[in-house]
Amino acid sequence: MAKYLLLKHYRGAPEAANCVPMEQWTQEEISAHMKYMHDFAARLEETGEFVDGQALAPEGTWVRYDGEGRPPVTDGPFAETKDLIAGWMVIDVDTYERAVELAGELSAAPGAGGKPIHEWLELRPFLAEQPTITE
Repeated sequence: MAKYLLLKHYRGAPEAANCVPMEQWTQEEISAHMKYMHDFAARLEETGEFVDGQALAPEGTWVRYDGEGRPPVTDGPFAETKDLIAGWMVIDVDTYERAVELAGELSAAPGAGGKPIHEWLELRPFLAEQPTITE
């Protein structure tokens, strides 16, 4: 099994086919979208392929270590940034092809007008443990 991270973007990804910002959706459209996401995760829980997932708020802060005994440095939030992550899901699947299949299915979540969003999702494999080099 291999773990993959599916990233949903507020913006920064290529434009979706049904590209109406969520803040312009009706409450019913938002509820239908959230139900699709919940049902998708529940089905993957049954197959053992779901690990975790969360929606994220658009706000955020950058944090950096600033030296021994000093408080961390913060900057932001950067709501104007071109790339904002809307949420994520971790899946654990047998093959890359299965990960692509699931990402494609998740991309069909309904949006404005109840039509599939056809959004682009970023699929990232977890870094596998590197082999130990011995000489």
